[in-house]
This record gives sequence, structure tokens and C-alpha cells, in this order.
Amino acid sequence: MPREPMTVVDRGSACLLGGALGDALGAPIQYLGWTDIQRDHGPEGVLAPPRPALVTDDTQLTLFTADGYLRAWVRGRTTGEWDPVRVVWHSYRQWLVTQQVAAPEPGAAGLVGDERLYSSRSPGLTCLRALAADTPPTPEEPHNESSGCNGVTRTAPAGFAPSAEIAYDLGCRFAALTHGGTGGWVSGGAFALLIHLLAVRGRPIREAVDQVIGRVLRDDPYTANTLNRAVVFADEHRAQGFESVRVDRLGSGWTGPEALAIAVHTVLVYPKRAQFVDAVRAAANHSGGSDATAALTGNILGALHGTAALPRDWLAGLELVDLLTDLGADLGRSVTGLDFDLARYA
Repeated sequence: MPREPMTVVDRGSACLLGGALGDALGAPIQYLGWTDIQRDHGPEGVLAPPRPALVTDDTQLTLFTADGYLRAWVRGRTTGEWDPVRVVWHSYRQWLVTQQVAAPEPGAAGLVGDERLYSSRSPGLTCLRALAADTPPTPEEPHNESSGCNGVTRTAPAGFAPSAEIAYDLGCRFAALTHGGTGGWVSGGAFALLIHLLAVRGRPIREAVDQVIGRVLRDDPYTANTLNRAVVFADEHRAQGFESVRVDRLGSGWTGPEALAIAVHTVLVYPKRAQFVDAVRAAANHSGGSDATAALTGNILGALHGTAALPRDWLAGLELVDLLTDLGADLGRSVTGLDFDLARYA
């Protein structure tokens, strides 16, 4: 059964906020090996985001995905024109502008009018090069063969599409705007579908993961098998009572399938609302894409449990809290039919 509307609204905010918290936690260590992380942060690794908790381009692009999707949704409702992929492509191109100039133009509105977003957080070259193209790529006509993790890390907003199948399709197509390798865009669709099943449909986490694996198997057996290994390792962890989570068995998280599998694994090991901190720490503290893996973990737990799961002391130092809260809530309102300020996205 679908969740109660206001619960979905809360899950929308929590999904974006949780992802940003994980992103900020992993950002300082994203290029470090485990030995270097322990040297800099102690034997347990990084335990909390810095103050202020600054996000990376993953969260910036998630905001632009949300804004683009909501603009497409409002346009569809008011004019009947529904083309979310092209509108999100335009939104990403606006993000690209924020990485190239120091401040917004006078009178700029929306996200491009917010000077806080005019901060370059070392975005990946794949994204920068893809968004400099004249036309948007598709899974059928890609511009590159990259399966890097920066495609999947921004597709959570697609999870608030009207149906599971639309969520999956949009997640695939949003990721394919920059990442043309099959794993790069299929992982984006898988993630969006997982968010939809948890936040909108209220599915239990294990049931939702199994449904995602079944859907993904049709398009990319490699991604499906990588996610299945995440489930098997989580079952093994519980059965054998391991003291620590070994996400390195699933890879480094630099690719979309690996990053999503690490996130799924940590959530299955730490599925409870009170275990948010344990999960994102486990997802961040490894040699690899720590910001991506922890961000995806935070997105999933936010979608699963809502804002009550998020640590208040971490939120107090997080940048862009207002934007994350508001856009996430409007995603929830759009999928449940609740009223919100349509003029904001006109």
C-alpha cells in the first residue's frame, strides 16, 4: 500500500537530507586509502562530518535533478507538455554555469539565483564534458562509455515519479545524460526504483531490494549480480556475527553498480532507524568513493525512515539544509497530489 501523503513528504526531505549528510561525511576522505583514513581520523575512521558540513557536486546535482524534475512536473500539469529528461538536462546545464562563474547574474531566480551553489566542489570530468555537449545523450545513443558513480548519485529525485516503472526509466535516463556505460545508467534507474519503493510505496527494505534486482536483471545482469552479492554478504554478516562491515568485498565504489551495492549492503546490515550513523560510517570508511557510497546510503535510509532517523547534531552543521528540505518535500507533494508553490518551478 502507498504511504500516507504527509509521510511521503517527510520521506522526500529525509531522502535528500540523508544523502547530503552521507556526502559531507565521506567528502574529506573520498580519495584516501583505508590506512590513510585511519592515520588522519583514528582507528575507526571518520566518525562525523566536519563543521561546516560541506557537500560535494553529488548533492549539488541532486538538487538540480529535483528542481528540473519539479519544473517538468509543473509544466506537465499546467500545459500538458511532459518532457522531464530534457528539462533535467537543461537544469544540469544550469549547474554547469555555477561551476564556471563566481556568482549569479542579477535577477537570477531559482537554484541559479542562490549564490551558495556557486562553489566548485571538484566535479568529475565525465560530467563536465558530457554537459558541455550540444545535445543530451540517451541510453540508446550515449556520448561515452563511462559507468562511474556520479551518474547514480544524483537520481534519487526520480524515485518520486508517479509509478515504479516511470521512476526506473527516468533514473536510467537522468544518469545517461552524463554516463553512457550500461552500468552507469542502469544503476541510476535501480536507485530511483529503490527510493520509490521505500519512500512512496512503503515496501520493506529486503522486499524492495529483491524487486530492484529482478527489474535490473532484464537490462544489465552485471549490476543485478553486484546487487545480489550485496544481499548475500549482508546475510553472511548477520549469520556469522562479523564485528565490522567489509564493503571492500563489493569493490571501491567508483562505479555506479559498486557504489549502489555498497550502499544496499550497509543498509541491509544496519536497517534500523537508530542505525543511520552506523550505516553511513560503514559506507564511508573504505578505500574508494567514500562520498558517493555514504551519500547513497543516507538517501536510502532517509527514504526508508524519514527525518526522525537523521542525527540532529549533524544536521545543525549541514549546508543547504533549507533547499534540501524544501525540494525534497515538494517531491513528496508532487507524487501524492498535495498542493505546493507551483510558481517556484514555473
